[in-house]
Amino acid sequence: MGSRRLGYAAKCRRGSAGASLTKIYPVILSGGSGSRLWPLSRESFPKQLLPLAGERTMLQDTAARVADASRFQALTVVANAEHRFVIAEQLREIGIEDPLIVLEPAARNTAPAVAVAAALAAEKDAEALILVMPADHVILDVAAFHRAVDAGTAAAEAGAMVLFGIEPDSPATGYGYIQAGETLAGSVRKVARFVEKPPRETAEAYLQAGGYLWNSGIFLLPARAFLAELQRHESGVHAAATAAVREATHDLIFLRLPAERFTQAKSISVDHAVMERTEAAAVVPADFAWSDVGAWSALWEIGARDADDNVAIGEVVTQGVRRSYLRSEGPLVAAVGVEDLIVVAGPDAVLVARKDADQDVKLVVEALKARNHPVATQNRRVYRPWGWYEGVHAGDRFQVKRITVNPGEKLSLQKHFQRAEHWVVVNGTALISIDGEERLLGEDQSVYIPLGAVHRLSNPGKTPLNLIEVQSGSYLGEDDIVRLEDAYART
Repeated sequence: MGSRRLGYAAKCRRGSAGASLTKIYPVILSGGSGSRLWPLSRESFPKQLLPLAGERTMLQDTAARVADASRFQALTVVANAEHRFVIAEQLREIGIEDPLIVLEPAARNTAPAVAVAAALAAEKDAEALILVMPADHVILDVAAFHRAVDAGTAAAEAGAMVLFGIEPDSPATGYGYIQAGETLAGSVRKVARFVEKPPRETAEAYLQAGGYLWNSGIFLLPARAFLAELQRHESGVHAAATAAVREATHDLIFLRLPAERFTQAKSISVDHAVMERTEAAAVVPADFAWSDVGAWSALWEIGARDADDNVAIGEVVTQGVRRSYLRSEGPLVAAVGVEDLIVVAGPDAVLVARKDADQDVKLVVEALKARNHPVATQNRRVYRPWGWYEGVHAGDRFQVKRITVNPGEKLSLQKHFQRAEHWVVVNGTALISIDGEERLLGEDQSVYIPLGAVHRLSNPGKTPLNLIEVQSGSYLGEDDIVRLEDAYART
């Protein structure tokens, strides 16, 4: 065992002598639900798809970090199948036109997802390195991030499983810690041990002792070597993931993993499956500011604070408020004489929490799920491949929706057995088909779709189409849709 470690360290030192020519395959993991960021983050539209830390969504920021084609190969995203069209659209918005979006049929934690990405990269390049990144981290200094990746590349080429460790600036108890061991090459160090989220006293001791780093959850891995280690330590996960890749099928622009294969993998993190058990774990102490945005207080910490140490986003009015995070995604939020609070107002729910208790927001979500309350998991705004709709009002035998159709997109050719619809165009141009008859509608024009009529709504224009839909009937559920033809291969 000792000679194996020496040989590995020597390879790292040899590899660091010259610049690497390896192109790295970036991988974004986008399967999480982000329940601690409720009420904005929900299973139907989790935090990585939201612009919580700037103008772009967290997924977009993560993708932009690895968009330099001189450094990185084309992007792979491993994602929840329910979010596929939103992810594709968000990447298209920032100019990433050809990502490989791999669809997980069920959540199985990070080890199976990383195994799938490694198998796909190894098929293309026997020497591939995969840079694995969660979709929901904030890294403000992209140049420093690239320097850290550069620092770990030679070690990864030599077979190391490289993690990126963050120099702690507080005794945080919400992160795992890495104790750095002997130096391998440059700034790369052997991992001496991993520590699960420690109690505060232990974290304070680590901070005072030095040599301990927060585990960022970002990895640079040699694809084939990682798969070999996974097979050694978790053969069942390896078998399920590689079989899923072999039998994957293309679905429009997506790669769909077969459920009967992928779900045979047990749910386990890449840390527990490989990183904490391999002898080849190495860590790069990174000098970039980083946050995994694990709670609302993290956004307070990285946000632009006013003279009273408040972060206020949206329509917010404060009087005598200190050290608080206040955010509105709709209604006016007025706060008076409070301190150290989190207040987040969404269209259909409001969260109020002490800043030091915001990790427990997930308990509220669990309680709402136990009551089968829709706000636990569903957003009022529902995204579709053609755009989105949002409920405005509902009553006995009627409901009103706002619908936005993206340029060039169209809804399925469909009919309803239990409801009629009335569409009013607010702006844009609508191409309407009703029982085979087509017509164009512009602003302030409307059309009635009788119960049972075969119809379709399209946007032939170059700007979004916005309209109001009034539904009436005995049943108004979304499952009263019979799709006769669909451009997005939905059933």
